[in-house]
Amino acid sequence: MLTKLRKPFCICLCSIVIFSTFKPLVTAAQDTTFSRPPVIDSWEKYNNGVKTDSTQAMVELKTLIPNLEYDLRYASLNNFMHRLMYPAGTKVTFLRRPAARQLQQVQTELATQGFGLKIFDAYRPYAVTVLFWELVKDERYVANPSKGSGHNRGIAVDLTIIDLETKKELDMGTGFDNFTDSAHLDFKNLSADVLKNRNLLRSLMEKHGFVPLETEWWHYYLPNSNRFDVLDIPFTRFQRKQKSTNP
Repeated sequence: MLTKLRKPFCICLCSIVIFSTFKPLVTAAQDTTFSRPPVIDSWEKYNNGVKTDSTQAMVELKTLIPNLEYDLRYASLNNFMHRLMYPAGTKVTFLRRPAARQLQQVQTELATQGFGLKIFDAYRPYAVTVLFWELVKDERYVANPSKGSGHNRGIAVDLTIIDLETKKELDMGTGFDNFTDSAHLDFKNLSADVLKNRNLLRSLMEKHGFVPLETEWWHYYLPNSNRFDVLDIPFTRFQRKQKSTNP
């Protein structure tokens, strides 16, 4: 998802806050600094792809993993942009079927230790990636929409571990979307407990087929992402379909 961030972000964030106060959401047509990749924004095209290959189906995660916890940051103001990036009240999130199944395996194994997963973000419509770019335009901070992202493809997830009884997050040393070296997986100047917690998340995610992003302890994705198209289909459209089918 978002890539390395350094001190210049502080200045950039101030600009974003001012910008968001005076200007409504901008559209991709207003930006010529990137080339739009092939994007599936038609429900018919998406559905035809699923009919050909069922692994392409998007699954709402709680329909498969009921005891997941959600803290969907971009559906609130509690994110690094300090603005809604998803429609207000969004309470669903999705992954492609293989990613959802593999995440279910992680949750099952964690449960044997009294732990579970909390999801910060998963599928992200391409238009939102464009909006990040419109506001920031720096690959150190956000994904370049010329490439799309694992989130747009439905195979990347941002998450942490919680205690199933208390719902409290395990200490990972930083919060979500912390853009400092201390969020990197190779950063070792942390307490033994934090390193143990990060290693638990990483070891289980890797065991079940996910790959970590070295600069963000919370971000994992499936390899061979190009077998999945970049999507720009609203959450609500997937949700309507999900109500009539099971994963």
